[in-house]
Amino acid sequence: MGTDLRAPLGRDRPAARRRPRLWRPSFLIGILGVLVVSGLSIYAMRPDKALQQAAAIPLPAPSLAGDQPPPSISQSAATSNTPDAGMARSNPNSGAHVERTLTDDGSVVTKYTPRQRDAGGPVLIDAQRIGQDPRLAAQPNEALLEDTPQGRLPILGADGTRPMDQYGRPWSGARGTRIAIVVGGLGLSQTGTQNAIRQLPPSVTLAFASSGNSLQRWMQEARRNGHEILLQVPFEPYDLQENDAGSGTLLTKASTKDNLVRLHEAMGQITNYTGIMNYQGGRYLSDIKALEPVLRDVSRRGLLFLDDGTAAQSKTETISKALNLPHAFADLTLDGQLQADAILKKMDELERIANRKGVAIGVASAFDESITAIRQWSEEASQRGIEIVGVSALARESVPAQNGDLR
Repeated sequence: MGTDLRAPLGRDRPAARRRPRLWRPSFLIGILGVLVVSGLSIYAMRPDKALQQAAAIPLPAPSLAGDQPPPSISQSAATSNTPDAGMARSNPNSGAHVERTLTDDGSVVTKYTPRQRDAGGPVLIDAQRIGQDPRLAAQPNEALLEDTPQGRLPILGADGTRPMDQYGRPWSGARGTRIAIVVGGLGLSQTGTQNAIRQLPPSVTLAFASSGNSLQRWMQEARRNGHEILLQVPFEPYDLQENDAGSGTLLTKASTKDNLVRLHEAMGQITNYTGIMNYQGGRYLSDIKALEPVLRDVSRRGLLFLDDGTAAQSKTETISKALNLPHAFADLTLDGQLQADAILKKMDELERIANRKGVAIGVASAFDESITAIRQWSEEASQRGIEIVGVSALARESVPAQNGDLR
């Protein structure tokens, strides 16, 4: 501060320093440069860029017997370290050759091309891929049908696909307790048929009587609702005069030709079924000479056969083993007594059989009491860890009998 008292205050202070302007062009250019360098660093660290760099690094060649070159990607997909690695695998719905290619960006492109299935050696079928697309479940696979004077009949596909596989209901593949429930007689009563299709869980298998009415319409609704279906064919009982099942019944005294015509007429009523189930048949199913040609025809068409268990002297299992026919045998008739409580007790008995054996099959008819009890029990069973599956999941591949002996 000076000595001149007359000078205005502050005149002797030094001039204030001017603050620099932060947003000069040179400063903006510097920030932009930093951003560009950071962006390039982030791009270099992208996962797909890292995959490309990793793919460029040569991997050490595996130690193979005879210094063979490493397999290609498509070859590696066909091999495995599992015990069945040497066995061919086939999707039962296709005879396609699968080739997978790794692209530069790390993704895998799968290419399917047609091929003929190799007949040499066994084929492993992936059970989880068995079944029909639900959107097309009401429509038949045209490749699995042939036109005959008796109608359109099921046949094996050119690639070996069986109707049993095409129309079978998929299941989880778990090792837990499995039960198949088959409700038959559909098509005989409009009310009973409608109630069974609309009220029973989709996991319940439905069997249509070949002598029923409007079968094609009911079949399509059942398939759209997720049910696996069977065709019920009448066979000669011991008391034919008292229990005549109609003109389409297969008879022991009829010729093989006539019986096959009757079988084919029944088969031509509907499509999209996995197999044949008997209706009655105590006498016919115990006659090997009459039964063998019929089961042989069922086998060559790629179907299964379900024996309802009512014929005490049935030979279906013996013949099925000789023909390698997928065969199932019902453990219990569930509605011998038409009271809901009695049916529920039978269902509980079926569960005990399944817990002991791992699997069990119960059959019933489309009565109101049966439908109500089965629906109630099925809802409770799922909470106990029981899986209700289509009957095709339990129809086993029979082992050929020694020397083809059917006696």
